[in-house]
Amino acid sequence: MHLGYAIGTIIFFGVFTLAVAAQIAAKSFHPSLYWTTIVATTTVGTTMADFADRSMGIGYAGGSTILFLALMASLAIWRWSEGSVSVNTVATPRVEVFYWVTILFSQTLGTALGDWMADTNGLGYEGGALVFGAGLALVAAAYFFTNASRVLLFWLAFILTRPLGATLGDLLDKSLAEGGLAISRFYASAILAILIVALIVLLPQKAGAHPGARERDA
Repeated sequence: MHLGYAIGTIIFFGVFTLAVAAQIAAKSFHPSLYWTTIVATTTVGTTMADFADRSMGIGYAGGSTILFLALMASLAIWRWSEGSVSVNTVATPRVEVFYWVTILFSQTLGTALGDWMADTNGLGYEGGALVFGAGLALVAAAYFFTNASRVLLFWLAFILTRPLGATLGDLLDKSLAEGGLAISRFYASAILAILIVALIVLLPQKAGAHPGARERDA
């Protein structure tokens, strides 16, 4: 739409803010609201990453470094304030704000890493998707076969889903000359939206149990 990354970021950040406010105000778990907020983080994360990488003129390495530091800072402040960065502790509005800010930075970093891997290292979109897919497989293996920190594995998995999504999204809508499938962005977005809705409807969706709930009930 030729609005530029800065204007796109402002628009999608507004959508993200409204979605987070609605999510925090909700008294119970609503799958559609939760996943709408997740999608809002991916859209604003994409424009933020592109703004850092391209509009600021610092390239993929510079943008990824800044975003990595921002993610580490959000996790460090969250841990310093609450004593844990586990998603099982997300039970108050303040902790939920920490959660969504961290999700936003992880999505943004993931987009920057995906673009960096696909465009700079000569792997192309398929190669980039395979690298990040393999990374997710290793995280899954660590979950099932080791005693590695579940909190660490969660955040590693969450960060890796974004560059995987970014490379697969580019594979769908980039031109044949660029190594994509040349599906228009409109149709690619529509296909992905339909898949998201179908997965939300078909897969079980429920709120997690807070670790202190059983103690309060006892």
